[in-house]
Amino acid sequence: MKSKSLSLKSLSFAAALLCASAAAQAEIIFFTDRAAFLAALSSSGTDTFDDLTVSQTSSPLLRSAGAYSYRASVGPVSNFWPAGTTGGDVWLAATVSNDIITFDNFGGLRAVGGNFFGSDAAGAFSPNRSLVLTATGGATTRTVNLYDTTISTFLGFISTDALSTVTLQTEGIPGGTAYWSTANNVTIGMPVPEPETYGMLLLGLGLVGFMARRRAR
Repeated sequence: MKSKSLSLKSLSFAAALLCASAAAQAEIIFFTDRAAFLAALSSSGTDTFDDLTVSQTSSPLLRSAGAYSYRASVGPVSNFWPAGTTGGDVWLAATVSNDIITFDNFGGLRAVGGNFFGSDAAGAFSPNRSLVLTATGGATTRTVNLYDTTISTFLGFISTDALSTVTLQTEGIPGGTAYWSTANNVTIGMPVPEPETYGMLLLGLGLVGFMARRRAR
């Protein structure tokens, strides 16, 4: 009985070490190139927003990107007012210029990206605008500023933990010309496991097998 108890304690300790190691390595990296971002994913889906009309749209929105689903919301003041052209290329934008767009409910997915830029009061592209995006996964947060954005400006986040939220907001100057944070082609998915992830998994399986053999003796 004493030998069995010791084995169980050793197994618990090994599992704790693996968890601590995984937590210590938690991070969020970002990509500014869509092709590189997609190459790092094992699966993904993209939401183009082209099904929306250019008119005030209630928040939150339950959206789908390929086989995946997520939620988009905006506030704290008002709802969405999609920009672009109805029947053509529609973008997701806020009604109030300093409202924050939040993407969440990713269902455990660890990769989120898209095209992010500014639009004007008429819903047209507004050049050379600055935006702030913040991604949170587990206890880790990463903030990235985008400057001089165009409709093709891309930013993607990949996290070692499941992503909980990605927020988008303007970086306007008080007293300056208003513009609206805008998103298009939002892509969500899962990254390809890195070699160190496989190594950690194999180490964990090896420790479990070793402890199980000791317990059986």
